[in-house]
Amino acid sequence: EDTLHHLNFYLRRGTTTAIIGQTGSGKSTIAKLMLRFHDVTDGELTVCGSDVRTITQQELRDHISYVPQKAWLFSGTIADNLRDGKADASDEELWHALDVAQSGFVRELPDGLQSRVAQGGTNFSGGQRQRLSIARALVRPADLYIFDDSFSALDFKTDAALRHALQTEVADAAVLIIAQRINTILTADQIIVLKDGCIQGLGTHEELMRSCSAYQEIARSQLREEELAELTGEDREQVPAADGAAMKGGE
Repeated sequence: EDTLHHLNFYLRRGTTTAIIGQTGSGKSTIAKLMLRFHDVTDGELTVCGSDVRTITQQELRDHISYVPQKAWLFSGTIADNLRDGKADASDEELWHALDVAQSGFVRELPDGLQSRVAQGGTNFSGGQRQRLSIARALVRPADLYIFDDSFSALDFKTDAALRHALQTEVADAAVLIIAQRINTILTADQIIVLKDGCIQGLGTHEELMRSCSAYQEIARSQLREEELAELTGEDREQVPAADGAAMKGGE
């Protein structure tokens, strides 16, 4: 039985796309399709104009920087982890990625970039592991950045500061944010509401609050009445962009 059905959407350079839905709705499966952990059984998935089935795995993943749902760090040092995606990255590049990822705690460690990391990153908190995983992804230049529920362990203040910093850091790339927290995706250029593997709504927060009952239900379950009132406003202008990734059809 297909997990996903009738998905049609584009991820464009210079824009942020968010996917929200209940657990088991198929959000992470979409990310795995883009990395070709799975293949579509109908339709096509293209990256930079090429069907992912017609290019090598290496070529495909050269376009993508990915932060998985579970923030996993490798044993070694912080610098070793950050250079996993770009082996020749300078210390300056590593510090810049850490700053964007709101990982200022590394500057307070006695050994800084050379601080030891236990396998899995178990010597860091969940929020610290997430921020280090995000910094590792940012060190790697990419056309598409995928953040698979990568802000869930962050407090709201850090979450907001990180997303603000990302706006300029990855301004020329396409960004996909998969989330369960509605506060994380409010400013996305387009939000995809997923339920049982199907798109229930697609638009900005304001558009979905008017037209999508599934999105309204999520919003009401997570936001206070005054927050809902404050966040309902005029539609924001969409940002035109060059080609990024596209998915058509079902899985």
